[in-house]
Amino acid sequence: MTEENKMAEHEEVGQAENAPRKVSLAEAMKQKLAQKKQAQADANNQKKHQVAGNQPKMKSQNTKKINNQRKRMGV
Repeated sequence: MTEENKMAEHEEVGQAENAPRKVSLAEAMKQKLAQKKQAQADANNQKKHQVAGNQPKMKSQNTKKINNQRKRMGV
């Protein structure tokens, strides 16, 4: 009998731990903010360690051809 009682008590404790507990709004917001910051940190960390060969080389905008339409029109 005592073993059955111990097993029953153990099951009740296990169910209480698995049951979702009520979380206050402030605590929920803190958890969500922490998750968001962690996701941003992971994303930034991945950008820093990317291989340079997989991105196209930047072109200078100084090579842009000027518009000489006014010269051609004689204005």
